[in-house]
Amino acid sequence: MELIILGASFFGFLILGVPVAFAIGLSAICTILYEGLPVAVIFQQMMSGMNIFSFLAIPFFVFSGELMLHGGVADKIVQLAKNLVGHIRGGLGMSNVVACTLFGGVSGSPVADVSAMGAVMIPMMKKEGFDTDYAVNVTTHASLVGALMPTSHNMIIYALAAGGKVSIGALIAAGLLPAIVLMACMLVAAYGVAVKRGYPAGKFPGWAEVFRSLAAALPGLLIVGIILTGILSGVFTATESAAVAVTYTMLLTFFIYRTMTWSNFLRAAGKAVKTTGVVLLLIGVSTMFQYLMGLYEVADLAGEMMGKVSTQPWVIFLLINVILFVLGTFMDMAATILICTPIFLPIAMKAGMDPVQFGMLMLINCALGLNTPPVGTTQFVGCAIGGISVGAVMRTILPFYAALIAALMFVTYVPAFSLWLPRLLMGYKG
Repeated sequence: MELIILGASFFGFLILGVPVAFAIGLSAICTILYEGLPVAVIFQQMMSGMNIFSFLAIPFFVFSGELMLHGGVADKIVQLAKNLVGHIRGGLGMSNVVACTLFGGVSGSPVADVSAMGAVMIPMMKKEGFDTDYAVNVTTHASLVGALMPTSHNMIIYALAAGGKVSIGALIAAGLLPAIVLMACMLVAAYGVAVKRGYPAGKFPGWAEVFRSLAAALPGLLIVGIILTGILSGVFTATESAAVAVTYTMLLTFFIYRTMTWSNFLRAAGKAVKTTGVVLLLIGVSTMFQYLMGLYEVADLAGEMMGKVSTQPWVIFLLINVILFVLGTFMDMAATILICTPIFLPIAMKAGMDPVQFGMLMLINCALGLNTPPVGTTQFVGCAIGGISVGAVMRTILPFYAALIAALMFVTYVPAFSLWLPRLLMGYKG
């Protein structure tokens, strides 16, 4: 009965339009009151959930991404991407994919990525004669690569939701190949649609211009190399790397590029504080939710139910993907990770999947939810920039969805995409 109250109240609050964080907290409170447990349990679980040293990485990574967003780094990355692939059929679309991937590497946030790249690329593509739905779909889908990059705070959230079963350093290394796979799938989709619609190709500016734009963008792109090199060499930990990212970003935007203004700095700091507050609130209330799910053995019950459908690992992995996708359509990425990891990670591990590989599956699946209404954060941002309705964009979304699903299937069923680099660079034994 208690489990029914927990699930029914949670989904009931979501249907009523209650924000996810409050829906999680209120459903946990309803269950605790029904159970007759002391109300102090609520606050104890919230505090224990948020009072973890590794969570210091979250505000720093968020702040670093906001500084990159407001510090003028995007323009230099866009120019590099345009020079590299702008001469291919549908050149601006291809440039958009590469630019979103590169900026996702330095921002670590799909929302920041679509905000920065969308503001530059969508108006530019419309001006050059590209359809608005194409410009928005390319931008919003390519921006999801940011969730897999070393600066992604969602990796930190997953590592802690996994209960210490996975190394943050291994996750950071594991995200690079899936990010490349995702970019490649998006390039194929963007090119295919461009050919079908007859979009023109641009002109190659010459290698001299390519190297000139690379030199301009390279200081910003170095943040990925600094984080990886520092962690792998043992100079700093994964948590400390977030503080290093902020320090480097401030030096870059204030003194090297000299594009950061005081007003933009305050805007970046304010947005980082707001985002951090939302994430930590989610972590706190999700800890209560996880406590109750553990108390009622939700993971075991879910495993038994899946076992009745099939005992084949590939079927179980497919079921997990479908469930995560459905949940991700109406839940925030952080909330989905925090709630679903304790349920599905043990099931996936029992079926033979490594926790690092499952982390990549989780991140891509949650990113897919960011582009799917009713939540669809990146989709709404992209549509707002392009001045087009979500419905109009959704009518032509299938090629880009197919690219995301193809990348997800590669990561789900080919472990090497997630595990090769951690094993090669860190000696990961998983």
